[in-house]
Amino acid sequence: MKKKKAEHLINLLYIPAIILLILFVIYPLISGIQISFTNWNGYSAKYSYVGFENYKKMFTDKMFYTALKNTLIYGVGSTVIQTILGLAYALLLQKKFPGRTLARVIIYLPAMIASLIMGYICYFLVQYNNGAINDIVILFGGTPQDWMADGKRAVWIITIINAIQFVGKTMIIMIAGLQGIPDSYQEAAAIDGATYLQRLQHITIPLLLPAITTSVVLNLIGGLKLFGIILSTTSGGPGYSSHSLSTLINYLYFQNQNAGYSASVGLFMFIFIMFISIFVRGYLERKADELC
Repeated sequence: MKKKKAEHLINLLYIPAIILLILFVIYPLISGIQISFTNWNGYSAKYSYVGFENYKKMFTDKMFYTALKNTLIYGVGSTVIQTILGLAYALLLQKKFPGRTLARVIIYLPAMIASLIMGYICYFLVQYNNGAINDIVILFGGTPQDWMADGKRAVWIITIINAIQFVGKTMIIMIAGLQGIPDSYQEAAAIDGATYLQRLQHITIPLLLPAITTSVVLNLIGGLKLFGIILSTTSGGPGYSSHSLSTLINYLYFQNQNAGYSASVGLFMFIFIMFISIFVRGYLERKADELC
């Protein structure tokens, strides 16, 4: 009886978490779904239900398709760069040498800065007038460039900024994974004459796949919902060429005063990111099972 009573008391501790989940996740999600079927402007007390008109508009909107394409670039591009660089840093910084801890801190430090602030910092590097990169170009006799004037180039610059900011997070996950690999495997392979690259390909990478899976999924979700860096560097411009789905939602709600359409894009983004992350995680976990 005492054991059952204790279990009931422990279950009561879930109530605050459930209340917070309902208030800040479930209720806003249901409200967003409801708003997506209206023509609400985000401010007026009056609105009408328009059925699936917002969703029909979304799939014929060039701005939406541009934002969707950019979102994929931000997500996939950042993830690839972060995974490669993060693994390289982890392989280097797992070895003991003077200054190793300082190097880890320096690489991880940008991840502690808010993305919006990171974007403003990097904007001062790429801006046309008095930008650090253009100052260096002029110093060597070159012609300054308006780096963010071209939408395609701006998208890739933003992708690189995001990847560099959070590569330290990937590095930490990879280092944790490397520390879980027994040294005996590497030593046995070295005795058998395997080169470093062969050991990396056939031992390190396969055994590191659980850590890689965690890192890839986290980085992919972060890149697909990228917002702060875009807002502080280009605000989605020039025109709408560097918008992500996140910044497009912000633009539609606050600048375009179309909360209904904004909610429909937001719901699509939620489902889109959820399915991509589930698919990628499932694929990598199957690969890990095959190799182990």
